[in-house]
Amino acid sequence: MANDNLVELRGQIERITYVSEENGFTIARVKVAGRKELVTVVGHIVNPTPGEILSMKGEWGRHPKYGEQFKIAFCQSAVPATVIGIEKYLGSGLVKGIGPVMAKRIVKKFKEQTLDVIEHATERLSEIEGIGPKRIAMIRKAWEEQREIRAIMIFLQSHGVGAGYAARIYKHYGDQAIAVVRENPYRLATDVFGIGFVSADRIAEKLGFARDSELRAEAGILYVLHELTDEGHVYYPYDPLIERCREILAIDREIIAKAVATITVDGRIVIEDLNRDAGTFRENHKAVYLAGYHLAETQLAARLKSLIGAPRTGRRIDAEKVIPWIQEKLAITLAEKQFEAIRSAADHKVMVITGGPGTGKTTIINALIRIFSGIRTKVLLAAPTGRAAKRMTEATGQEAKTIHRLLEYSFQKGGFQKNENSPLDCDLLIVDEASMIDTLLMHHLMKAVPPRATFVMVGDVNQLPSVGAGNVLRDVIDSGAVPVVELSEIFRQARESSIIVNAHRINEGLMPNLVSSQERLDDFYFVEQEDPQKVLEMIITLVRERIPKRFGLDPIDDIQVLTPMHRGIVGGLNLNAELQKALNPGEEGIARMGRLYRTGDKVMQVANNYDKEVYNGDIGRITGIDTEGQEVLVSIDGREVPYDFSELDELTHAYAVSIHKSQGSEYPAVVIPILTQHYILLQRNLLYTGVTRGKRLVVIVGTKKALAIAVKNNRTEKRYTLLGDRLRS
Repeated sequence: MANDNLVELRGQIERITYVSEENGFTIARVKVAGRKELVTVVGHIVNPTPGEILSMKGEWGRHPKYGEQFKIAFCQSAVPATVIGIEKYLGSGLVKGIGPVMAKRIVKKFKEQTLDVIEHATERLSEIEGIGPKRIAMIRKAWEEQREIRAIMIFLQSHGVGAGYAARIYKHYGDQAIAVVRENPYRLATDVFGIGFVSADRIAEKLGFARDSELRAEAGILYVLHELTDEGHVYYPYDPLIERCREILAIDREIIAKAVATITVDGRIVIEDLNRDAGTFRENHKAVYLAGYHLAETQLAARLKSLIGAPRTGRRIDAEKVIPWIQEKLAITLAEKQFEAIRSAADHKVMVITGGPGTGKTTIINALIRIFSGIRTKVLLAAPTGRAAKRMTEATGQEAKTIHRLLEYSFQKGGFQKNENSPLDCDLLIVDEASMIDTLLMHHLMKAVPPRATFVMVGDVNQLPSVGAGNVLRDVIDSGAVPVVELSEIFRQARESSIIVNAHRINEGLMPNLVSSQERLDDFYFVEQEDPQKVLEMIITLVRERIPKRFGLDPIDDIQVLTPMHRGIVGGLNLNAELQKALNPGEEGIARMGRLYRTGDKVMQVANNYDKEVYNGDIGRITGIDTEGQEVLVSIDGREVPYDFSELDELTHAYAVSIHKSQGSEYPAVVIPILTQHYILLQRNLLYTGVTRGKRLVVIVGTKKALAIAVKNNRTEKRYTLLGDRLRS
């Protein structure tokens, strides 16, 4: 845009049509003096607020669909001068403690002097009905913060950071934010949730940091290692790591190698030599760990081995005597593999029970609880997620807790309160859905298991591995260090379910038995459709109309769409947008991070928040939005959890979720799109995990070809972990 062609325009923001929290790109409707119609302005505006006066420079253009627009090149904010503008400005949610109703009252009282009163004489707000000392303090604090945030925002925006992160940066660093960013912008990547290395690198470049600076190389290596843990790796081999860093950072190998050495000496990473003997020596045959992951893996292995070898205390269980007793107590006949599981639990300190749906894992858990309780021992039950713990409680009649609750995680007290110094009080610990437990969480759990306890891991090893780094259940099984009982027989009642039968067929590499929705009433259906747009339309019809009508299920609470993909027409992003329109339409809501959150929306927590006791993958419903208090209330597992507007990037819509995120959950009904455009993600364990999430109904929409690709593809991505080796050694 040539500077000499720029036009000046001044106007007041009436309403905001769209704003990107990532980069501040805004589409707004502006009232300009001398014009009857509102003007559409487009461009980058720092924290746009209704009622705000903008002094803009730019040029006029015409959009083929939306007509005349003013394209902003430069923009400066001024406080609103008119009473109406001030009311709009304050009522926009800009200042915590003032919403539309309170803004109207304040402006009615102080008119054009309103902003001066808030700035210089906040105590005068007590003259307004409904404003007491507590709210005045809140308004004063929010007004001061807003002033600081705006200064920080202008600084950050000029260095390529989106307006959406300013509040978060301010919250973390306070009035030191600008100083910290100037000194070392790479700190943002590790300190502030949502700001990655790429954004920090962009800021650093604008601040004049050289691309080959050692500070950049060190931050880049740590960034790559964190990315690799997100992909599931506990460590990464040295040479591939150096090459990956070289590609991403576009700097010489020598600089990266030097930076690796520096952060190794600093203790931020650990390098372990993988050469075990001189005869097979290979140069640079090393494992590179983030320091926390190396500590977690080595201590986890040591503690598991210690527990395996610890002497059994208390009364001994005679399996041959107890098996007839438990069969009589539970009025069941146990299969041979189930006998084996009870014998193993009686004779060993650590064991694994694995098997698919309908193979009797819950029966074994109930039997072990009764047997150990019968000799007056203390039994504890746990699972990785709230939903899995709830299911375990319902299936056993005994309270099961999430691992975080079991270990008494406290944000205020700095972590897990149960550990080697304050162990769990139990003689038997049974953990269900063990395939979901990652290396870090298992490390903390093993720290708290007392030496006297028997530890039983129950899970389906054929499901997807944990979202977090590691492959703990698979590694423990493959190590041969503990007895493993694999349940494979599907019991008679379970054989009546097509979901269970087909899940086992998929796991064996066989095509599921497909029933069309026109045939008999069943719990597993396949709807054939190749065109992605028609697949999307079919999913909406199924969720909104056909499944609720035929099976009496609630479209939001009971039906979960599971997708292998994030992007594309039937990827999670688009499915959520379209399902929100179909199931919870409306204009009202709060826009953040390119999403519109409405009361009634189904949402998912996407990061562990120990302060709120909500964890990655937890699903809830928005029950209220308070624009005055700048707070969103979400009901999760029966309790109301408050979110500040600045924390909304921890929530994403959950009308559709990834199959990976659905682990540990069961839903009355699941709908799964499977198309050949998902080729790279079509894997047997992914399909198997998705199908086994459905309790009463599974509907697959897509093509038989895509289904066949998934069933036949049993290749799984290798995860770099040495837990199995450490347990074997």
